[in-house]
Amino acid sequence: MGPGRRMKKQGPPQSLEQLNISVKRKASERSKPGGESNAKRRKADTSNGVPTMKPENSPKHTKASRPSKPTAKPMPLHETSEDDDADDADGDDYMVEQLADLDDGDIADDSASEQEGEDDDLEAANSRSDDSVFDSDLEEADPARFSEDDDESDAEEKLTAANMEGLSRKLDQKQALADAQAQEELEDAAMQTNIVAGADGDGDQATMQGLAPDLQLLRTRITDTLRVLGDFAKLADKSKSRAEYTSLLLSDICTYYGYTPYLAEKLLSLFNPLEAFAFFEANESPRPVVLRTNTLRTNRRTLAQALINRGVVLEPVGKWSKVGLQVFESAVPLGATPEYLAGHYIIQAASSFLPVMALAPQPNERILDMAAAPGGKTTHISALMRNTGTIFANDSNRQRAKGLIGNIHRLGCKNTIVSNLDAKEAFPKILGGFDRVLLDAPCSGTGVIGKDASVKTSKTERDFLALPHMQKQLLLAAIDSTDHASKSGGYIVYATCSVTVEENEGVVQYALRKRPNVRIVDTGLGTFGSEGFKKYMNKRFDDRMNMARRYFPHRENVDGFFVCKLKKIGPSPSGAQTVNGVADASRLTPNPDKLSNGTQETSPVTPIDDDFGGFDSEEDKIYIAHAERKRLKKKGVNPKMARDHRSAIMGKDRTRSA
Repeated sequence: MGPGRRMKKQGPPQSLEQLNISVKRKASERSKPGGESNAKRRKADTSNGVPTMKPENSPKHTKASRPSKPTAKPMPLHETSEDDDADDADGDDYMVEQLADLDDGDIADDSASEQEGEDDDLEAANSRSDDSVFDSDLEEADPARFSEDDDESDAEEKLTAANMEGLSRKLDQKQALADAQAQEELEDAAMQTNIVAGADGDGDQATMQGLAPDLQLLRTRITDTLRVLGDFAKLADKSKSRAEYTSLLLSDICTYYGYTPYLAEKLLSLFNPLEAFAFFEANESPRPVVLRTNTLRTNRRTLAQALINRGVVLEPVGKWSKVGLQVFESAVPLGATPEYLAGHYIIQAASSFLPVMALAPQPNERILDMAAAPGGKTTHISALMRNTGTIFANDSNRQRAKGLIGNIHRLGCKNTIVSNLDAKEAFPKILGGFDRVLLDAPCSGTGVIGKDASVKTSKTERDFLALPHMQKQLLLAAIDSTDHASKSGGYIVYATCSVTVEENEGVVQYALRKRPNVRIVDTGLGTFGSEGFKKYMNKRFDDRMNMARRYFPHRENVDGFFVCKLKKIGPSPSGAQTVNGVADASRLTPNPDKLSNGTQETSPVTPIDDDFGGFDSEEDKIYIAHAERKRLKKKGVNPKMARDHRSAIMGKDRTRSA
């Protein structure tokens, strides 16, 4: 270092608090006596022969305290001022003292690389302004040092970098602790929600009370149970009976699919375990969307082409139907197309075609639809009759009858009469002598669970007692409303959207027992579907019950349905009602004795036993009186007072007449 160089010595930087304080001084203050602290240089204290800096509170130049003007031009190196001369004098004295304190051993210990670094730093310092300082203590350099060219943001970045490792380590520890806690919670939840019992385990409880089950484990157990029940002799655990495996399967199905135990057991008893599982699986997905072409307005080919032009992907529903179209994808809402509004088609389930196809209505007939809403079957009958004859469409629900009327008008049915009557009471007392009667009876809906999942939990044992009772009454009324002497008819079709035996074969068997003048005939639906049950558990049904047809979601990919066709071959019971005071033609019974010419004589006076219909008038009077008393009590009327009042009125009438 040459003696002519002007070198300013800079000490360690101040703390962050001091760096953040900005103090500006005027240039004139440096020449005042009070401003001598800006011209002084700190003296180094020596300890053990090594120079050290003075404490931090000693005055020094910093960016915050150094007097400078942003707009002042930099002073050339060869120009000096009086203040600079004073500073240079003090700086030279200070450097001389420092060099005198250094001995030869200390200088020899420095490496060549450090000397080169000092030379480079000195050159860089000389290229700057007179006020720039550089600390030569490179080994212990403080990371917060900065020159005059550095701004405050650079200092903050350097300080942040210095603390980055510590902050990063702290964040890593915090994240590791959070991950450990989350993993512990997951393991705890898994222990609580997993089903403890396995197919080969000791327990038989499906789920822990109040906790959600592990559906994947539950489905695996159902599969294992089905495999064991499929080959029970080889795969079953010798310590467990078949009933235990069946009970475990039933409990798992209730938990996995959401059925009540009563309904799940009833449906499981209809099939073998493997097929029952397929049935439950099929109920979890809806059936395909199907359209029925209204042949009163158009034909299926023309309708299909019009819908394809609108971006609908479809195909014929099957060989068994000539009017059905199955829709796979549609770019337009099917219930708002011009074709729909014009009545060219109606959205109707494929299984709803079957009862009308079994009924096979003929032109110019008189037909009764006892439960007609929302009108899909009624309009189908009208289309098959080509708007001839007469259709009586009845529904006991007034609100549903409104939708029935709307569909009848939209599809252009002109031979239909809509009524809102109770079918059990109105037919055949008010109307009778129909050629054909269709009864799509209200039911539990176990065949359409894919459409209405609430059936899984809403149906109870009471429903399966009350619904069959109502269905039996409706079927007897339908039989009595049919004219057995019809030249082209005399048929009754009974249908439900249920798969249970109590609502299907059980109801038909009851009707056969109460009305011996009917018998089961072929539905005419071919081999599509399954045969009706001739036996179920400990029950035995009519030998011709296999002519009825059953339809299941997992077999035919349609809604669960039951269709049975009956033929009326004899008159109604002796107590049957007449139509407008005239004996119904159905009361005429064929005489088994043939005439000599081979013809058959019709005799209206053939006696009919009172036990024919199973009615007991005397017994009915007791029930009627009991119902009347109950009705009066509901109204808040004392039955005895009402009876006395009626007796008094009758006595007065007799007196007046006398």
